[in-house]
Amino acid sequence: MRVVSDPDGEARTLATNVDVADSLYAQTRGLMFRRSLPDAYALAFPFDTAKTRDIHMLFVFVPLDVIWVEDETVRRVERLSPWTGYARDRADLILELPAGAATDVEPGTRLVLEDV
Repeated sequence: MRVVSDPDGEARTLATNVDVADSLYAQTRGLMFRRSLPDAYALAFPFDTAKTRDIHMLFVFVPLDVIWVEDETVRRVERLSPWTGYARDRADLILELPAGAATDVEPGTRLVLEDV
């Protein structure tokens, strides 16, 4: 699985090592207690419907770039700090990446989670 951004019609791979939080336990735990993240890593939270979703950084030890996606379109990109970060927006897909991985991603950009 990989995460691909498509700004201006030019595809860019953001992550090739993607874990999917597809259970309530995995979604609740997220990246808590992780001391580091590998390069090209993402944790994807796919949901059946779009609604307002929260991300907190309690017990997360590394800074993250978080992307809220609705209908394959980026709504928000936020860098969250360990322990104290918190943000919310509407999404049917949320991606958590190592800080800096989403630097060039802007709201309105097309972004897809591909099964390769």
